[in-house]
Formats: sequence, C-alpha cells, structure tokens
Amino acid sequence: MKRIGITGHRIIPPEGHAHIRAGLLAAFRLGEEGLEAYSSLAIGADQLFADIALECGAALTAVIPSEDYENGFAAGELDSLRHYRRRAAREVRLGFRHSTDEAYYAAGAYIADNCDRLLAVWDGGPSRGLGGTADIVHYARDLGKPVTVIWQDGLRRP
Repeated sequence: MKRIGITGHRIIPPEGHAHIRAGLLAAFRLGEEGLEAYSSLAIGADQLFADIALECGAALTAVIPSEDYENGFAAGELDSLRHYRRRAAREVRLGFRHSTDEAYYAAGAYIADNCDRLLAVWDGGPSRGLGGTADIVHYARDLGKPVTVIWQDGLRRP
C-alpha cells in the first residue's frame, strides 16, 4: 500500500480552491490502487485532501494531535471534523493532552514519518507558529521524502 500525507494551510483563498483541488486530485490519480491517506483533518487543506482521498477510494488515516483537538473547531467546523473522523479507516491519537504547537508539530511529523510522499498546500512562506506547513515541509525534506507543493501562482493567503 502506498502512503500519501498532507500538510497545508487552514485558510485557502476562495479564488485558489479549484486550482488546489485539481492539484490534489491529480496527485491521487497518479497513485496506484490501495492508497492510504494521512491527514490531521484540520479545516482547509487537510479536509480538502481527506475529501479527495475518500472520493478516490483511498483508506483515510486520521492523525489526531491531542485529546482536546475538537475544542479548536467552531460549530460548523466541528461537524465537518467529525464527519471525516467517522469515515476514517483508522485513527492515530498522539499522546498530547492539549492542542499546542508541539502537538501540531508532532502530528505533522508523524504524517511525514509514515508517508511515502507528502503533498503540501503551501504558499512557500514561513510557518505562523511551530508545526505550520513550512516546518513540516522542511522536516519531510530533511527525511528525504518527496514533497509535492500545490499552490496557485500569485495567490496570497490572508
């Protein structure tokens, strides 16, 4: 089974959504049967990735950073998180009690450690806190993992 993981921004400007969705979909279509998809299921890139993974028949593995992870989601976002958690074939819970930057970094590192290829919905900018997209891209590259960056030229995130 080939394993593919995601790291990416929580906020994707609406004008870039179609381009990023197409890039993620293309990455799954290049894969073979029996894909396993790793995501922390955060809003934005993680959930878009999870949606495409399930659409393409991949087995979704939810990587949950902390016991109180759901507390960081607003009401509508929480419904979406729970939807993807129910659809996951497997859930990995990390040993963090609270959602901290360290927990988020550990979740991203877990995904990078366990995937064969990492997709990054990334504008190329620095992380806005430990465990952000840039941190996980650099971590994966330091491991020698292939990283595919998906972003629309000229697109700026808030």
